[in-house]
Amino acid sequence: MSRWRPAAPQSSAYVTAEGQARLKAEFEHLWRERRPEVVRALAAAAAEGDRSENAEYIYRKKELREIDRRLQYLTTRLENLKVVDTAPSDLHRVYFGAWVTVQEPDGQSKTWRLVGADEIDAPRGWISIDAPLARGLLGRRVGETVEVKLPAGSRELVILAVQYGRPANLG
Repeated sequence: MSRWRPAAPQSSAYVTAEGQARLKAEFEHLWRERRPEVVRALAAAAAEGDRSENAEYIYRKKELREIDRRLQYLTTRLENLKVVDTAPSDLHRVYFGAWVTVQEPDGQSKTWRLVGADEIDAPRGWISIDAPLARGLLGRRVGETVEVKLPAGSRELVILAVQYGRPANLG
């Protein structure tokens, strides 16, 4: 049996203005604060002598590699992202950046925000535009019943509301 796996599909290159600001802030923090701090600690650990058995040195090298990897990712990602900061012309349809309130089959309502892959935050209800649920809702109107195909099976949802900007009920 082979270990080969097909490459994951590339995530969409969309981001909200807030998401872009968070990514830039993370980059600045890593570059201006975290990386210099780790480099100083690495230099201090290297000055202690034998590096082959120096746990602090080994740990700091690994930490520096992880920071550099994340910086490289953020540099590339920020260059390729398209910021979506305007509402669409039809405010009753579901598009990127929308807050969508749906009624579940059991009668409960849930609200999700469709965001870019770099902004996912499940506790806040932010789901990726590439997720099966989001793909099923895209382009649909308020009042429509939508059958979304999820990994756990199909589900029928009724779109109750679509808002752009922060809904008042979510603070």
